Amino acid sequence: MDTYYTIEEKYLQAMEQVCYGESPKALNLLNAIIEDDPFYARAHYQIGKLYYYELKDYKTAGYHFKTCVALEPLFPDVYFHFLHLVVFMNLENEVDQIMLKAFQIPGINKASIFELQALFYEKNKKWANALEAYNLAFIEVTNKKQLETIEESIVRVMEKIKKTSPYRYEYSE
Repeated sequence: MDTYYTIEEKYLQAMEQVCYGESPKALNLLNAIIEDDPFYARAHYQIGKLYYYELKDYKTAGYHFKTCVALEPLFPDVYFHFLHLVVFMNLENEVDQIMLKAFQIPGINKASIFELQALFYEKNKKWANALEAYNLAFIEVTNKKQLETIEESIVRVMEKIKKTSPYRYEYSE
């Protein structure tokens, strides 16, 4: 096994393992980093991503995302994935808290945060709130592919509104 002299070298090696799809090796290196320096926020972030997306261990992923936010609150990348997790888990209080923190972070992709908020509302059948959040995401978006996704989402929510609204009949002479 290779010998790494600094935490940064271990972290870069772990990121290389992630890129090659070697999640177990990456997880081993990231855990070694945290063992050496429990305050290394980015290792917590990467472990959170591995547990969320690869291992489907949502509680552990949430712990590592929360730890990363506590250790390095200005790190913008963690907020999207942490918010994605709590939207998936349908945790309303956490969605609001993380979203409010995220908007205070320089470099955050506001369109993505609004899009996740809209998805949360859509999952909970709060159509008007979802539509409002998608429209806010539309205003903030700068990426063409994401713009198309948001436009499709707006159309989808409008269709849901039409399908669920009661019919009103009026009699006129």
